Amino acid sequence: MSSAAPESAAVEDVIDRQMSASGVPGVAYAVVAEGEITSLGARGVLRRGSDAPVTPDTPFVSGSISKSFTALAVMQLVEADDIDLDAEVSRYLSDFSDRPAGAVTIRQLLSHTSGFSTVQGNTSRVRATGGADDLARQVDTLTEETPAYEAGERWEYSNTNYQILGRVIEVVSGQEYQRYVAANILEPVGMDHSFVADGQVHVSMATGHRPWFGTKRPLPENTTDRVTAPQGGIVASATDLGSYLQMMMNGQDDVLSAQGKAQMMRPAGLASPFYGLGWFIDPANETVWHSGSTPGVETLATMVPTENKAVVVLVNGGSGLGFGESAPLLDVITTTALGLDDDAHGSQVWQKAFFVSLVALPAVYLLSMVWAWRHRGAIRAKSTAGISGRFSLWFPLLTTLLAAWAIFALVPTVGGAPIRTILLFSPDFGAALIATAVTGVAWAAFRLAVAYTGDQRPSRRHLPDEASPIASRDRW
Repeated sequence: MSSAAPESAAVEDVIDRQMSASGVPGVAYAVVAEGEITSLGARGVLRRGSDAPVTPDTPFVSGSISKSFTALAVMQLVEADDIDLDAEVSRYLSDFSDRPAGAVTIRQLLSHTSGFSTVQGNTSRVRATGGADDLARQVDTLTEETPAYEAGERWEYSNTNYQILGRVIEVVSGQEYQRYVAANILEPVGMDHSFVADGQVHVSMATGHRPWFGTKRPLPENTTDRVTAPQGGIVASATDLGSYLQMMMNGQDDVLSAQGKAQMMRPAGLASPFYGLGWFIDPANETVWHSGSTPGVETLATMVPTENKAVVVLVNGGSGLGFGESAPLLDVITTTALGLDDDAHGSQVWQKAFFVSLVALPAVYLLSMVWAWRHRGAIRAKSTAGISGRFSLWFPLLTTLLAAWAIFALVPTVGGAPIRTILLFSPDFGAALIATAVTGVAWAAFRLAVAYTGDQRPSRRHLPDEASPIASRDRW
């Protein structure tokens, strides 16, 4: 379904061209122009295999767009003189007193300049139970966490910042994060098809679909997570998020002062030139935006405040690596609706080649183990063939151990997510990484086991003539 606004036809056309390649089961969008929602549209189904359609009022987990809601809540408390942006977090959370992150300020948390790293923010520390104390228990563990960098020294995106801010909102307001945001943001804005993650299962939500070797598999159920609510747990429809973006750009004093909204959409400081308070900033396009990614769901909200226009796009399919990527669909809908230049993603051939190679490697290693057993005589001969023979036996173990170290230590550091988190978002990629690391080391170890067990003497056909008993007897 879709509306008949001028830009709607162009958006629907790009969905026709891009949706199939993305592999997403459903998409919803809303376009704002001149302060009004001018286009609403949706395609596909809530869950693959079902007939329930996605509509503009279908709630999606909005992911990190939620950070702007948390930042807005903090700014409300700032304007109520309950929070000071430049106060240390320990003023509001006493458990941080004399702790490693106690001197981090509220402004530094909002702008991702606290020193907490991306990896720290993507690391799970407590098991969510759905109880009201989930967030408090998570933040309690962070009192022992030492930020990776000095506060204010550099910008690095970290979910940890917004978990702490969510707890600050609870303590200062005396309300659960869910209740505060619902009462002070969702209800006043009129977001009637939206709610905050509460640890419960919600059948009305769009089900997330994660990549699985060229397809997308649905999550078992639509469970929400209270621990991650402040960083990514606003569950909202395209219609409601359109209203939210309207509010952010309307220049009025309503849920927050016009001055406060403008402050959120400006660079937060020298260490944060491209991020404000809960929003990314792109001076080149004059856009203010935030994307979101949760297991099986991706979102993108973009505003052009100087032109009072915006668009939000929601899909219930997570990106694969090279295959079934969602980002091109999100981006092309956004650029088409806003009349921006489309930054083409280009060919995905290298990503596809890497993924295919990663998937193929475990099979190659297993076949190599079969080959090693069938040629065990030649491999065993290497163990008595001097330095060069032993080097050829042991060197593969060194290289595969290094590869395993890179997969389990280097990839999480560079990519900003532990293997456990990679498995949560991209189970096929995570499984291929683990299988490659394990089978590689297993192959190298198997060769060594073959070489140093059994009869290590060369078989008779490998003996030179002068060592042959028959040849020796002839000389007698």
